[in-house]
Amino acid sequence: MASGGQTFPPQKQETQPGKEHAMDPTPHHSTQDYKPANKLRGKVALVTGGDSGIGRAVCHCFALEGATVAFTYVKSQEEKDAQDTLGLLREAKAADAKDPMAVPTDLGFDDNCKKVVDEVVSAYSRIDILVNNAAEQYEASSVEEINEERLERVFRTNIFSYFFVTRHALKHMREGSSIINTTSVNAYKGNAKLLDYTATKGAIVAFTRGLALQLVERGIRVNGVAPGPIWTPLIPASFTEEECANFGKQVPMKRAGQPIEVAPSYVFLASCPESSYITGQVIHPNGGTIVNA
Repeated sequence: MASGGQTFPPQKQETQPGKEHAMDPTPHHSTQDYKPANKLRGKVALVTGGDSGIGRAVCHCFALEGATVAFTYVKSQEEKDAQDTLGLLREAKAADAKDPMAVPTDLGFDDNCKKVVDEVVSAYSRIDILVNNAAEQYEASSVEEINEERLERVFRTNIFSYFFVTRHALKHMREGSSIINTTSVNAYKGNAKLLDYTATKGAIVAFTRGLALQLVERGIRVNGVAPGPIWTPLIPASFTEEECANFGKQVPMKRAGQPIEVAPSYVFLASCPESSYITGQVIHPNGGTIVNA
């Protein structure tokens, strides 16, 4: 995973969410260089959008670290990716962890988010780690192309769901728990072609900072991760074939990152004592892009 020289075959997926199993090459969700150390043993984690991309790598690392893992996915559209992820998690499951769970849902609506939390708590009794990660994005050359229907859809998935899942999960989280929100480098540098997506990612940064202050007295830490260009199903589902072929070359490292290069940031923020004095902060695995925030 050195710097420079990476090119992807031109490819395009016509619908979102994208499908990981259809990508060429498929993203890296693991590496032999990752050495688990039981950092999350005995913990229960819920990861939204955990069937593929960064979410899959996070789920896998959490399982390797001893956590019991539940994740959400989009029903009928992500079935194969979800089943593939469940297989990975079963192989990685610690002896004293419970079986992993995949929950199909549309997270854009409060009732659905409550049902997800209720199902996870019914199976595992509590939630120790919540990762708000689900997202979708679409290109537009002008703000005039973004109509009300699309704007609502992107905001429902990318930020409404963070509020909804969190408000229900908090009832089952105790002191020492951790909430980790996936934002983006675009929240800091802007992105002209992904205006509505970028706006939601900026909202996630503000949500993370405000929620951290709100929950500090309860002993629940809230942090974020702001990835740069990462090779995930969102990419062929969002961009043209040419953009996919050159994806990631604009950063100082001259290449896209892989999900496994991002997932350890979530492990760090989820584990104590490694990050016990960190709340309201954002980690930036972005290939060297400097952000002043």
